[in-house]
Amino acid sequence: MPNAKRLKSGAKSKSRDTEPRPTIADLEGESEFAQLARQHWLKTTRRATKVKVKNDVLKRHIWDVLEKDSFPYKSLLVLEGLQTLESYLWPGYSEDSSNFHVLLIVLITNVKARERLETWGIFEDRPAEFSGLFTRVLSMSLDQTLSLTIRTHLLCFIIYAFQSLDWASVRKECAPLVSVGIWHNLSTEPKRESKLSQAAQLRKAWKAAGKRYESADDATKARLRFERAWLYTLTLDFLRLLYDEKRKEEHVLYCERFVEFISDLLSQLPTRRYVNTLLQDLHILPALRLSPMYNDEDNGLLRDQCSLLGHFVHFTIDDQTGVQHSRTEAYDQHCAELAKLQRIALRHFKDKLTVLALSNYGSIDKRSELENLLEILTDEEIKRLAALLELRTEYPESVKIPIDRSFLMEVLLSTYEKRQTFQEVAQSMSILPTEDSLFDQGLLRTDNYDGSKPLALPKLKLQYLSVGDFLWRALVLYRCESFYGIRKDIGDALRRLRPESKRPGETTFAGFSKMALPISRPSILEVVPALVGDDKPAKVNAEISLDVRRLTDNIRREWDSLRPDDVVFLAAVDASLSKAISNGSTHTISEAEKLGLISVRTAEIAQVMDDKGKSIRDPAAYFNGHNRSPTRRIQLKLDPKIYKEDMDRASKGKPDVYERINLIIRRSGRENNFKPVLDSIRSLCLSEVPLASWLHENFLGYGDPAGATYKHLPNRIGKLDFRDTFLDWQHLVESLPGKTIEPGDDVTASFGPPYMLESVDKPLEEKTVKASKKRRRDAEPALIAEVEAYKVSTYKPPNTGPYPVDAPKLNSVRFTPAQIDGIISGTQPGLTVIVGPPGTGKTDVATQIINNIYHNFPEQRTLLIAHSNQALNQLFAKIVALDIDERHLLRLGHGEEDLDTDGSFSKHGRVESFLEIRDRYLREVNRLAVSLGAPGAHGNSAETAGYFNSVYIQPAWAKFTEVSKADGSSATDIIEAFPFHTYFSDAPQPLFPPESDREAVLDIANGCYHHVSKIFSELEDVLPFEILRRDRDKANYLLTNEARIIAMTSTHAAMRRTEIASLGFHYDNIVMEEAAQITEVESFIPLAMQKPKDGQMALQRVVLCGDHYQNSPVIQSLAFRHYANLEQSLFSRFVRLGIPVITLDQQGRARPSIAALYQWRYPNLGNLPHVESLKEFQTANAGFKYDYQFINVPDYKDRGEVEPTPHFIQNLGEAEYAVAIFQYMRLLGYPASKISILATYAGQRALIKDVLSHRCAKNAIFGLPKIVTTVDKYQGEQNDYIILSLTRTSRVGYLRDIRRLTVALSRARLGLYILGRREVFEACYELRPAFEILLQRPDKLALATGEMWPSERIQAEEDGTAVPGEAVMEGVEHLGTFVYEMTATKIKQLRVERGLPETVEQVLQPITEEDEAGYVDASDEEANEDVVPGDGIEASEV
Repeated sequence: MPNAKRLKSGAKSKSRDTEPRPTIADLEGESEFAQLARQHWLKTTRRATKVKVKNDVLKRHIWDVLEKDSFPYKSLLVLEGLQTLESYLWPGYSEDSSNFHVLLIVLITNVKARERLETWGIFEDRPAEFSGLFTRVLSMSLDQTLSLTIRTHLLCFIIYAFQSLDWASVRKECAPLVSVGIWHNLSTEPKRESKLSQAAQLRKAWKAAGKRYESADDATKARLRFERAWLYTLTLDFLRLLYDEKRKEEHVLYCERFVEFISDLLSQLPTRRYVNTLLQDLHILPALRLSPMYNDEDNGLLRDQCSLLGHFVHFTIDDQTGVQHSRTEAYDQHCAELAKLQRIALRHFKDKLTVLALSNYGSIDKRSELENLLEILTDEEIKRLAALLELRTEYPESVKIPIDRSFLMEVLLSTYEKRQTFQEVAQSMSILPTEDSLFDQGLLRTDNYDGSKPLALPKLKLQYLSVGDFLWRALVLYRCESFYGIRKDIGDALRRLRPESKRPGETTFAGFSKMALPISRPSILEVVPALVGDDKPAKVNAEISLDVRRLTDNIRREWDSLRPDDVVFLAAVDASLSKAISNGSTHTISEAEKLGLISVRTAEIAQVMDDKGKSIRDPAAYFNGHNRSPTRRIQLKLDPKIYKEDMDRASKGKPDVYERINLIIRRSGRENNFKPVLDSIRSLCLSEVPLASWLHENFLGYGDPAGATYKHLPNRIGKLDFRDTFLDWQHLVESLPGKTIEPGDDVTASFGPPYMLESVDKPLEEKTVKASKKRRRDAEPALIAEVEAYKVSTYKPPNTGPYPVDAPKLNSVRFTPAQIDGIISGTQPGLTVIVGPPGTGKTDVATQIINNIYHNFPEQRTLLIAHSNQALNQLFAKIVALDIDERHLLRLGHGEEDLDTDGSFSKHGRVESFLEIRDRYLREVNRLAVSLGAPGAHGNSAETAGYFNSVYIQPAWAKFTEVSKADGSSATDIIEAFPFHTYFSDAPQPLFPPESDREAVLDIANGCYHHVSKIFSELEDVLPFEILRRDRDKANYLLTNEARIIAMTSTHAAMRRTEIASLGFHYDNIVMEEAAQITEVESFIPLAMQKPKDGQMALQRVVLCGDHYQNSPVIQSLAFRHYANLEQSLFSRFVRLGIPVITLDQQGRARPSIAALYQWRYPNLGNLPHVESLKEFQTANAGFKYDYQFINVPDYKDRGEVEPTPHFIQNLGEAEYAVAIFQYMRLLGYPASKISILATYAGQRALIKDVLSHRCAKNAIFGLPKIVTTVDKYQGEQNDYIILSLTRTSRVGYLRDIRRLTVALSRARLGLYILGRREVFEACYELRPAFEILLQRPDKLALATGEMWPSERIQAEEDGTAVPGEAVMEGVEHLGTFVYEMTATKIKQLRVERGLPETVEQVLQPITEEDEAGYVDASDEEANEDVVPGDGIEASEV
C-alpha cells in the first residue's frame, strides 16, 4: 500500500468554518472568566463549604459580559468548561436567587445539551429547588418584557426538558403542562364537550382534574391555573409574533424554535394527547401559512418546519388510544368530516350550498373545488359556517390577528381538503438522488449545523406514535443522511478532478480521482412502454463506455469489481458555467456547483461487457487475462420516473440532460448500499408489517417497561435443559444466589451435569389495595411471581457413537451469576437486554443462549445479527466450538472469508459443504454395504443410499432390537446379534469392553446406531441438492429449509430484507451482538424480516447484547447525529425507557489496575479471579516501571496539534513518541502482534503509519504493530499492549464524550501507555475520574532498563517503589536517542552472532529537531485507502 503523501513540516493549521471554540488557555490561563472561577468556585482549598453566590459577581462579571456580546457561544462554553453550573450556580441556587441566576443556569444547561453532556443528574440532589427553578423558567418564558433572545434561550431549555422525559424529576415538571387541563382553553364549551364524549377515559381524566382543582388550597389552585394556561399563552404569543410587522432576526429564530417545540410535543403520544386538539383549535397551521413571516422568501426554514408540523398535526392516529389508522380508516374518517360539513350546509345554508351538500366526497375534498363552492357565501355566512362546525372564529385581543374572510376560508379549506397520508408521502419519495434532491436547501442547511438554529428534520425520540411513524422518520433521515454522503463524495471527486473550460461548452479534467472517470454521453438502448395503469416507462436501459488504460492496476481492479445492481452516478459538468454563478445569491451554493456541476442521475449496473459486447461473468478472471481491451461497456438501468420527467422537460425546449453527461462517479461498496436499505425501509413503511404483539408497546416506548421480559409473559417455559451451562453442582449453586436449589423428585443429593431446571413459583398473595391502572414509571414493576426455587434434575446424555469425533463439544466457561441470569433470561421467551462492560464475556453469554435454544427447541430458528463482520466472526467462531451441527449454520453477506475456522458458512460455502458431506457419507454407505455383504451401487447418490437404509440397515437394526428386548437375552447375546461389527472395526477397540453389563452393551450399541443413522439423516438433508439444479435455488433452499442458525450483519439484513422475506423465510429468535452500535432502524429491520402467520409474528425471543457506555452508531453529519438523534440505538433507548437490563459485572480482560481506569463508569464492575491469580497479570511489563502511564508530550518542534484540512488533526510529537515506544518494546523482544497503536483522529492514525513506514517497516528488527487504527474502529477488539495517542493540545475535542474515553481505556490487557497534553485533559470535568487515577503516577515515561520480554519481575503494588535500572525519559528526543543506541547495540550483537564484521550500518537516525518526518496530507487519502474520512470525527466536535 502506498504511503500517504509527505508535506513539509511547516504545514499550517486551517481555520474552521464553525464558531471558535475555547482552548486550554481560555480555561487555564488569565482570561476573565478563568480568574473569576479560581477566585469564587475553583479554589485550590477543597473544603466542604456551602457555596454562596454573590449577585454582584453574577450580574457585573458574568451576565453583563455575556449580554454585551449577545451571549457568544464561545464564552458560554468557557463558563461550562469552568464547571460554573455544577460548582457554583446550582449549589448556590435558592428560591431567593435573582433572575440573572436562573437565566445563567438556563444558558449553561443549554450549552451542555448542545454539547451532548450529562445535565439533569446535576439537579437530582435537590428536587424541591429544581421544581422551583423550573416554575421560574416557565414564568419567565411568558414575560414579554424580556428580550426575544433571552426568551429563545428559555424556550430551548424547555425543549430540552421535553426531550428528557426519561428523567423522573423532569417528567414531573413537564407532564402537567400538557395534561387534560389545557382543554380549558378550547374555543367553546360545546366543542370541549364533544371532544370529551369521544372516549370514556377522557371524561374520567377531566373529572379527576376538576376534583383535584376543587380540593386544592389557593396556592395550588394558582399553580394549576398557571400550568393549564401556560402552553395556550405561549402559543398566542407565538401567533402575535408571526404577524408582528416590526420583526427582526431574533423574531424569526424564536418562532423557528417554537415550531420545533410544538412539533416535538406532537411527535410523542403522552405529550400529543391533549396538545394536538388545542393547537388545531387555535388554527396553528392556517395562521402560520398566512403570516407575513411565513411568506417572507428568506424564511425557507420556517416553511419547511411548517410542513413537518403539518405532518405531525394530521398524522393518522387516534390521539387517545395511540392506534394507527390504516389508509382505509384514515379515508373513512376524512369522509365522516365531509359528511358533517354537508349536513350543516344542507341544514343551515340550503339555498347557497345545495351543490356542496349533494356532491360526492371525491368532488369536494379538493381545495380548488371546495373553494369555488364556498365562494358564494358572504363574510358573515363564512363566519357562521365556521362556528357551526365548531371552529374558532376569534382570538383574544392581545394576539392582534384579524380573523377575516380569507383566514376563515383557509381554515375551512385546510380542515376539509384531502391530505396525503404518510404512506402516500413515503411512496412518492424518490430514493435515487438527482441534483435537485442533493442540493435541496433543506439538506444544504445541515452542512453548517452547529446547534444554534433548529432544522426541519424529524427526530428519533424516546417514544414514537406508531411503528409507521418510526419508519417514516427513519426513511426521511436515512435518505437525507445518504444524500449528504453522496453529495460529499461527488464534491470530493470533482475537487480532485479540477474541471476547467478553455472554450464554452467544452470541459476537460486537469486532475484525477480514482472514484470518477470521464465518459462520453450515454446511449439510451431501450425504453420499455409503461405498464397498464402507470404513466412512466416500465424500464429504461442505457449504455456507457469506460476507458481504463490510464489507470494503475489497483484502481483498474476497483473499477473492474463493479457488479450488477451496484449504483453509479452520471454527472454533467460544465466548467464554463462555474464562473457564471452569482455571488449575490441568497441560496447556499455548494462546492460541487461552484465547480460546474449541472446535473446528477443515478443508475444501476445491469451488466458489464467487453469491447465486443460480450457479457463478463467473472471480472477478476477475465480482466487479469492477456490481450484484454482497456474498454469496458456497461449497461445501466435508469430511474424510469426521473427519465420521463427529463423527457417531458426536453420536449418543452429545455436541454436534454443525457446529452450533457460527461462523468461517471462510483462509491465504495460499504457506503453505497443506500438504495436497497431505503427500499427495505420504504417497503416496511408501506406494508404495515406488525411487530410481535408482546414487544409492540415496549418498542414504541409505552406500557410496563418489564412487560416483555420472560417473568411477565404467559408462555414462560417451566422446565429447561441447561446442558453444559453449569460445570458442576457447586457452580450451579453459586450461579443462582438467593434462590433455593432443590434436587428433583428422582434424586436426593447433589449430582453432576447436565442439569434440567424447573422453576417453582410461589403463589401470589392477594392484595387488598385496588391497583391503579395508571402506569407509575418511577415505581419498580411488580413481578407476576418471583421465582424463589428451582427443582434440578438430570439425565444420562445419549451415547453418540464410538469414534472420538462423535463426542459432543462442551462448554468450559465457568459463568458468573450475572452471566447465568442473562443465559436463563435469553433461553426463555421474551426480551432480554444484556449490558456487557468491556471484557465481561457478553459474546460467551450470547453463544450459550444460542446453544441452549438450539438443543431445547430443535424446531426453532435463530437469527444472529451484529454490527460488523468482525463481531459476527467472533460470535461464529465460538458457536462452531460448541455442540452445534455445522450443517445448521449459515452465514449471509461478505466477511465470512475472515472467519478463522475450517468450515465455510456462507450460502455458497454451505452448498459446497453439503456436497462434500454427501461425498463423504456416500463413501461410508459403500463401506456399510461391504460390511453387510450387500451387493449393488448403494453409494451412488443420496437417493440410492435412502433405499439402502430402508432395505438393509433398518431391518438389520429391527432384528437386533428384537434380540435386545427378548427376555433373558444376555450381554453376550446382544453383542453377537450386533450387525455392524465389521463396519466399526476401525473404531477404538474393544468396541464392547469384556466386563460390560447388559445396559452398557446396549448403550454402546445405541451409540453405534446413532452414528450410522446420522449418515442417512445427513444424506436425506442433502437429497434436495441433487434434485435442484440452479445454484440460487440450492442456496435459497438452504436458507428457508435447512439452516437453523442464520448470521448476517445489520447492514446486510437491511439490504436484503425484502428478498429474504419474499422467500417465505421464518425464524423464532433474534440474538443481536453489539446492539448499542447499531442504528435504530437497522435494529428494527431484523425484527420484521418475515411475513406474519395468521396476522401474528412468529418471533418468540429477542436478545440484545451491547454496552451503551461505549460508542454509539457512527453518523457522519453532526446535524443528523445530534439534532435528529440518528445515532440513537434501540439498545440505548430501551435502557433509557427503564426496560430491565442484566449487567454483567466481572471483567476478565485486563489487569485490575488497568480496569480501575474505567470501572468508575460501571459501579459494580469487579474482576474475575484469573486476572488476579494468573502469572501474566501479576508480572510487570518488561522494560517499564508501570503497567499503565499517562505521558505528557509537550510541543515538538514548537508545535502541538495541527490541522492541515478540517477535522484531519495530527500531532507529530505524539506520533514520534508512539513509534519510539513501539521500537523500544520490539527491541526488548515484545511480539509485534501483541502491540496495537490507537489514535483518536484519522489524521493522527495516518501520521503514525507514515512515521512507522519511515522508521520501522523496512527494518526486520522492528516490523509493524498488529494494527494502527482509530479508537472508534477498535471497539470490540483488544490486545495485550496498547499505545494511545490523544492528539489534541488546544482542547479536549470529541474525546470529551466519555463513551469514547471508555473504549480507549478498555482495549489493553496488560499494558497501556497514553500520550497526551496533561493540562488539556486534566482540566476536563467529564474525564476527571479517569485522569485522577492516571495522574497519580509521574507523567514522564519511567523505564526499567536491563530487562527483556517476558519479565520475571512482579508488578510492585506501591507506585513509589524503585525498580532496578529505573530511567525517566525527559521527552521524545531522549527516548529516541535511547532507542537508537539500543538498536545499534542490537545490530552489533546480531552481526557477531552471524559472523559478520562488527561495523554498524547506519540503519536508523535518532529523533532530532531536524528530522525529516513531516505531516501527512489528507488530500492524498485516495492513495492511502486506510485513511477514511469520517473515521475520527466528521463535524465540529467538542
